[in-house]
Amino acid sequence: MILRELTDTIEKRLFQQKAIIITGPRQVGKTTLIKLLTEKINHPLIWFNADEPNVQELFGSISSFELKNLVGKNRILVIDEAQRIKGIGLTLKIIVDTLPDIQVIATGSSSFDLLDEISEPLTGRKFEYQLYPISFGELTKENGIIEEKRLLNQRLIFGTYPEVINKPDDAIETLKLLSDSYLYKDLFRIETIKKPDLIVKLLQLLAHQVGNEVSYNELAQSLSTDPKTVEKYIGLLEKTFVVFRLSALSRNLRNEISKSRKVYFYDNGIRNAIINNFNPLNIRQDIGQLWENYLISERIKLMEYKRIYANRFFWRTKLQQEIDYIEERGGKMWAYEFKFNPSKTSYLSKTFANAYPQHEFRIINTNNFAEFLMNE
Repeated sequence: MILRELTDTIEKRLFQQKAIIITGPRQVGKTTLIKLLTEKINHPLIWFNADEPNVQELFGSISSFELKNLVGKNRILVIDEAQRIKGIGLTLKIIVDTLPDIQVIATGSSSFDLLDEISEPLTGRKFEYQLYPISFGELTKENGIIEEKRLLNQRLIFGTYPEVINKPDDAIETLKLLSDSYLYKDLFRIETIKKPDLIVKLLQLLAHQVGNEVSYNELAQSLSTDPKTVEKYIGLLEKTFVVFRLSALSRNLRNEISKSRKVYFYDNGIRNAIINNFNPLNIRQDIGQLWENYLISERIKLMEYKRIYANRFFWRTKLQQEIDYIEERGGKMWAYEFKFNPSKTSYLSKTFANAYPQHEFRIINTNNFAEFLMNE
């Protein structure tokens, strides 16, 4: 079984009178992570799955007295898919405040603030982590760097969900099941989502536009809806960990594009399943998109797990000067261009270099990508 980077990180945070919150897409291994962690520390625990209606009802109106009786002599209380419980933030606050010797661990397949359920009640009372599909670093520790480089083409097409990794022969079926509403089914429980089919069509459009600037107006026209609805739905897809947005860097120059954004998928396999394209790389027209999506999503995993804090952007001017990806950290800009083919080169725009003198520029290709996905 592949060891997840968060295992040791979370273990060090246990029993500090704070809730442990683990969020991330469905089927990325949150439950497995907690089982391995709790087996390792070997404390008595009680476990509830909030996908079950009786559990939602139980925790939806529970008192501190009832909580004490419920937990009993157990040291750990696990609430899986806790975002399904109305008022879960207040419930977790009560547990932390009234049962200081109990470690509560809650998981969610969508951000708990999707329904504004958690942020305010748990201020100062939680450690929060996000679990992603298996990272390049985790796979490298398991398989070795040579093997993972050999499997690069497969990762670009099928992604790195645990079941895809463990059962590669069933990868297409697994990804189709995940992408067919299951991955974002939490959205369909929200009353404001009046057109679930619109989300599916929106995802298809976004999948084809990976690496390109996204226009809410153009998407709205294609979907026969309004731009505000498009923006809202993309925001909700972010909170269910299907996609994420990258904003344009704009500070010093008049001709910098400032209000644009790009949308990426957390997993290449999900992106390819949405457009039903699992063709090998040698006959694809979207290798550049796959490469860019893979590198940026994997880089986000690295930074989250290593607790590397940075602002993330892309950069483009009205004269079509551009940089694929930028990190701002330590008072410095780190600019990256992504080229799948090592023989292709790229040069940093003098406009960017002059505007942001504290910078470093790198081209990431198939020869040096491992360093980019494993080191700061």
